[in-house]
Amino acid sequence: MHERLAFMCWLVVCALPPGAAGAAEDTLVIDDRRSGGAASTLGPAWRFFSDAVMGGLSTGGMTAETVQGRSALCLRGQVRLERNGGFVQMALELPALPDAADWRGVELQVLGNGHRYGLHLRTADMTLPWQAWRAGFETGPSWQTLRLPFTDFEAYRTGGALQPQRVRRIGLVAIGERFDADLCLARLALYR
Repeated sequence: MHERLAFMCWLVVCALPPGAAGAAEDTLVIDDRRSGGAASTLGPAWRFFSDAVMGGLSTGGMTAETVQGRSALCLRGQVRLERNGGFVQMALELPALPDAADWRGVELQVLGNGHRYGLHLRTADMTLPWQAWRAGFETGPSWQTLRLPFTDFEAYRTGGALQPQRVRRIGLVAIGERFDADLCLARLALYR
């Protein structure tokens, strides 16, 4: 009986994408930076965006590197406000996430330069590029794990209630003030 149960558990674990289940099944890992490149643990690749897409002058990029002994994806750049600009971002398109309605929020491990950054969520029903659900977080020079409950995200140029099961994009954003962005991500997950 115990051997059969152990075998069934092994089958379930093998059926999951690598890194998809967290400790005690209380997290769903979206990216733990094992890829060493722009690809996330779930498969899709991170992409860099700036306000240049709308005529702004902010510049930057993203790089995969090792920071304080951890594999990370780093967003760096200069946020400028001229010509209605004001952001640099690294964003990840997501597939439909399993049981997303059961998750309470987003967990991230970050290191930064002391500035405040944003985590922006876009849902499947958003049609305009500026629409998002936004939450801010502070950074410091050491790795820290932060949990941002879905209830803390504020609607930006959208209405209704945030429906986690409809989230299709996550972006880490330096936005809204002139500064040099320096933000590194080691892990991104949903938590129960």
